[in-house]
Amino acid sequence: MRISFLIHNAYAIGGTISTTFNLARALADRHEVEIISVLRSREHPSIALDPRVRLRPLVDLRHEKDHPRHLTPAKVFPSSEYRYSEYSALTDERIGKALASLDADVVVGTRPGLNVHLALQAPARSVRVGQEHLAHDHHPPRLRRTLRRAYPRLDALTPVTDADSAVYRRKMRLPGVRVEALPNSVPAPVLTPADGRGRIVVAAGRLAPVKRFDLLIDAFAPVAAAFPEWQLRIYGRGEERERLRALIDRLGLYNNVFLMGAVSPMEAEWVKGSIAAVTSEFESFGMTIVEAMRCGLPVVSTDCAYGPGEIIADGEDGRLVPVGDRNALAGALLDLVGDDALRRRMGRNAAVNSLRYGPSTVVAQAERLFEELLAARREGRAVAGTGRTLASSGFAARDTLLVAAGSVVRAARKARR
Repeated sequence: MRISFLIHNAYAIGGTISTTFNLARALADRHEVEIISVLRSREHPSIALDPRVRLRPLVDLRHEKDHPRHLTPAKVFPSSEYRYSEYSALTDERIGKALASLDADVVVGTRPGLNVHLALQAPARSVRVGQEHLAHDHHPPRLRRTLRRAYPRLDALTPVTDADSAVYRRKMRLPGVRVEALPNSVPAPVLTPADGRGRIVVAAGRLAPVKRFDLLIDAFAPVAAAFPEWQLRIYGRGEERERLRALIDRLGLYNNVFLMGAVSPMEAEWVKGSIAAVTSEFESFGMTIVEAMRCGLPVVSTDCAYGPGEIIADGEDGRLVPVGDRNALAGALLDLVGDDALRRRMGRNAAVNSLRYGPSTVVAQAERLFEELLAARREGRAVAGTGRTLASSGFAARDTLLVAAGSVVRAARKARR
């Protein structure tokens, strides 16, 4: 298969970039894979990309930031999308041309606004798959209305959790669109997994309010009081840094809690620790949870929608605590910090249980999905050629199906499943 991914900025750092690179690398073992990056902000990607995967940028911000058309607002990319301010008439134009020239069997969008481009502009010969790395209920209402109009034109929609997939099925009318969870993948660590001896709790992510690192710092105070040799290391950058720094000073934790800045890759930092902590108010998936588990760390996480509860087996490879509950979080950390045998057993379980998120497992699921969609597309074209049905591009929405009668509509829908 020829597979193309459309991504916002492959030269930055983020969970979507990481999981796209991981999936592309695994697919490249058997397929021709490229990543189309709408924006380019530096010479080389921050995250290493497999040399077998072609990377094609569309707008180079180093030279085209002040391009007249880049100063004109976008019309195709939805204005209700989070990244709208970074898109323009120039990105509309370049994305449209790139999609029109594709000869890919499958084209995959990696964020809502790009999925809209796919729905409207991807060639009929390509299977169109929209990935959703953000949960449905966390999209603003205006964006949900836009997606409700565009997503029926996709062939498939792949949220990252079963829970979110169920929400999309229930709240969006997507006749003929296959909705199936496709989790993020994390490669096997190249370093020896943690052995549970390090006296370090590790956390990583954007220093943003939703991640609630303030709650984690506050909950770590009783841990530091009972076990002063233990440290909390928080990796990441963001607007909360100064506020978190002030909180650390106010609580007198400057010898125990450290803001480490952004590090990529994180593997060498995970394996230095013995426990990972996630305190988010919501996580569409929980990439850091899987990364930590693959490195042999049990994870103490808030039981927020949607990812942690699908990844962590509470009491087996980590602990789940109520969102925002400082005492429960502190208690869970203290349980693991104070019990070496429990911590090491959970760490071993985490390494084993997280194997289901390895690239080989996830890529097998992706390949099966893509192959079944292609088979359905070929079947739909063959039927159309006989004159027994008349359908538009693959799994397009009902308003784009050109049909002669209700029975033909039903036959087209059946062929699209």
